[in-house]
Amino acid sequence: MNISISNFFKGDKVIWMIFFFLCVISLIEVFSSSSTLTFNKANYWGPILKHGAILAAGIVIMVIVQNIDCKYFKVATIFLLIFSVVSLLWVLLAGQTTNGAQRWMSVLGIQFQPSEIAKGTIVLAVAQILSAMQTEEGTEEKTFKYVLTIAVPLMFLIMLENLSTAILIGMVVVGMMFYGRVALKKIGRLIGFVTLVGVVFLVLVLAFGKEKEEETDGKNVLTEQTEKSEKQEENAIDKIFHRAGTWKKRILQFVNNEEVPPEQFKLRDDSQVGYSNIAIASSEFTGKGPGNSETRDLLPQAFSDFIYAIIIEELGIFGGVFVMFLYIFLLWRAGRIADRCANNFPAFLVMGIALLLVCQAMFNMMVAVGLAPVTGQPLPLISKGGTSTIINCIYIGVILSVSISAKKKDSRRRQKEVAVTAK
Repeated sequence: MNISISNFFKGDKVIWMIFFFLCVISLIEVFSSSSTLTFNKANYWGPILKHGAILAAGIVIMVIVQNIDCKYFKVATIFLLIFSVVSLLWVLLAGQTTNGAQRWMSVLGIQFQPSEIAKGTIVLAVAQILSAMQTEEGTEEKTFKYVLTIAVPLMFLIMLENLSTAILIGMVVVGMMFYGRVALKKIGRLIGFVTLVGVVFLVLVLAFGKEKEEETDGKNVLTEQTEKSEKQEENAIDKIFHRAGTWKKRILQFVNNEEVPPEQFKLRDDSQVGYSNIAIASSEFTGKGPGNSETRDLLPQAFSDFIYAIIIEELGIFGGVFVMFLYIFLLWRAGRIADRCANNFPAFLVMGIALLLVCQAMFNMMVAVGLAPVTGQPLPLISKGGTSTIINCIYIGVILSVSISAKKKDSRRRQKEVAVTAK
């Protein structure tokens, strides 16, 4: 049996290169920004070895997924939908709480966020609906209703504990409908309706949200003081919408444009934004070099939600721009792969996944540089993570799988063209 590196690294080589650069940056910056973890656990190599092992496991799973024919992804849709609904409901009722958010559940000792699986499930289901409803003029009339019927209930369940993720997947669904040729007037009406609902929701959050004091513990991890609320009896409504206070505080912090002198800025009250700004401002374009960050010990979630600030501090503005363009290039390359697909389903699927990864990356980077309120979205394939890293590797595996089938179609097409020319 002939086994070679080319058999292992199948699929689009550009996607592989982008993935390789993201993994290298991840290993360097997670190792640099995990100093608080190494100190608290008294294990210098522990955090990076664990992160490296997770990345290695993700690569193995990615290679397995890339060898699965795209048509089999359709079979998984119904099972993933059932699992997503059940797990999201379970999280609301009995999920594990971390940093004030009840988003996690544990199966066989493995802790994960069901919303991470639900994101990909929505993309998979929407791609299947769009592909099945295509006509020569666009999509059928009922496509819009079918997409919303699947996406909206799942997004609502996600929103109750993770508003930013619900907004993210909503943007991806709209992008997929646009690419899938859904009538523009319907997309426009949807955007208008969502904008109206968003304004009403914002007013309600600002009017009734109860701000909770946030502070950092000895590990420099942002936590919410929930002891008082745990002692008080809460009704079902209060329990479900307990995140409204956090949303209100983050919105107010973001819209407050009042300039505060450095000596009066309260880092204790807003340490994430404060130390993120310090990290970026002190980079001086060229950066301080890998491993030379001065804010990593002070910035909460430096290895996760705010790792982009550490990247800019150590690699400079040019390093930050390079990372941004890696994601943009990923989206562009996914578009090239989608254009080569002979069938609609793989084209919609690869574009949906690419939009999901790139939009999340843009969310994270905008938060780090102060262009969006704090959301808690990690930087895909770079931030330190567990199951989220594995799931992102699966997404890349799906893109590679589609690129393999698209390459085969291109080869067959060229062979036919050569045969016709020869005649």
